[in-house]
Amino acid sequence: MTAPATPAELFAFLDAIGADHATTEHQAVFRVGEGEEIKQAIPGAHTKNLFLKDAKGQLWLISAEGQAQIDLKRLHPVIGSARLSFGDAGLMAQTLGVTPGSVTAFGLINDRQHHRVRFVLDRTLAEADPVNFHPLTNTATTTISRAGLRKFLAAVGVTPLVVDFQAMKVVDE
Repeated sequence: MTAPATPAELFAFLDAIGADHATTEHQAVFRVGEGEEIKQAIPGAHTKNLFLKDAKGQLWLISAEGQAQIDLKRLHPVIGSARLSFGDAGLMAQTLGVTPGSVTAFGLINDRQHHRVRFVLDRTLAEADPVNFHPLTNTATTTISRAGLRKFLAAVGVTPLVVDFQAMKVVDE
């Protein structure tokens, strides 16, 4: 097993694929709702990210706009999964290379060989420009353009399933 990417390796990867990004370092933020003053100083859409496992063992990463309401009991038929629950910290570290509080779409860089994690992207984030994620650590926020996020996902071999969480339906990009 290879070591998970570091934030510096993530930034080098983003540079190599031509994805513009900027990172702001800050105090650790563990949950949505924390660090509101930090978010106010950083333009763009802010995110909440959920690492989930369904009843059949499939892993899921959901990246949603920070204020989105996600009803896990109603989501599984929308995305075609079995019943969903939160994935444990060990599985998160093994697949995404992050710890609780640092879950991020950028963690997909650590799953690009195995593709064990299916990615669900909130329609609001898919349309946002720019968007903000933790860069594999919760002590910084990385801002990336919509085009840059698409380049990143393509480079790690991920096609997101875009979901409108208000309408609870999959949307075509």
